[in-house]
Amino acid sequence: MALFIDTFVNKIDRKGRVSVPAPFRAALSGQAFHGIVALPSFKYKAVQCAGIDWMEGIKARLSTNSDLFSEEHDDLTMALFSSAKQLAFDGEGRVQLPEDLAKEANIGEVAAFVGRGEHFEIWEPQALERYKIEARKRALEKGRTLRSARPDGQP
Repeated sequence: MALFIDTFVNKIDRKGRVSVPAPFRAALSGQAFHGIVALPSFKYKAVQCAGIDWMEGIKARLSTNSDLFSEEHDDLTMALFSSAKQLAFDGEGRVQLPEDLAKEANIGEVAAFVGRGEHFEIWEPQALERYKIEARKRALEKGRTLRSARPDGQP
């Protein structure tokens, strides 16, 4: 599974192409699809992105955690897979950011790529900075912490 960390801000060219940060591309090397999968975020004005393995993991979790013909399964598969787009890397590591995804996240001429662990997001840069400040403030105020891993390596 790929690991995405750090924040990068890149310009979008006149044709709607944007360079995916080199560390993110490196994390995706060896995947079955040479590019990213992108979909509108469920929670934020942002675009969620990852490798094809991330989407395969979501498919697997849906298969084991919901009944195939249930309303929950239908809602989630419609919301996730019908809006997802496979964006292939060009020779320079760029992807064509679809207009509908850019509009959904209010992204104009510049895009901020932010690592979120197993996936990354693309934001309008000023909106991302506001969110980062708010998230850090909430984490500090609520005393958010991580549990220590057990000696056997399990969480």
